[in-house]
Amino acid sequence: MWLVPDPGRAVVATDGTGTVLGTANMYANRSGNGSHIASASYMVDPLHQGRGVGRALCADSLAWARAAGFRAMVFNAVVETNLHAVRLYESLGFTVLGTVPDGFRHPEKGYVGLHMMHRPL
Repeated sequence: MWLVPDPGRAVVATDGTGTVLGTANMYANRSGNGSHIASASYMVDPLHQGRGVGRALCADSLAWARAAGFRAMVFNAVVETNLHAVRLYESLGFTVLGTVPDGFRHPEKGYVGLHMMHRPL
């Protein structure tokens, strides 16, 4: 369970039977003078990937961020080889601001880049 301080939010996506499909955690990216930028993290059950769960969670977090008065959303650490996530975020208006070379140690691919992605709200 995530405990998110205000104005943050945590959601759990379920199907009609109560099966957990995925989760989202939304929050200010930084405190203080950086608190006008939102961030979020997501997890989707591998059995339910490719069915729109991640898109729905991301769309929900963007709507939350707009309603909460954030000016933009940033993802600080998107693994560059996670092409499904990168393409999803790009389709929702995010752009790659930069990539930390070898910023992530992938268990199968070794060291890979870590993107920072941004989208104005």
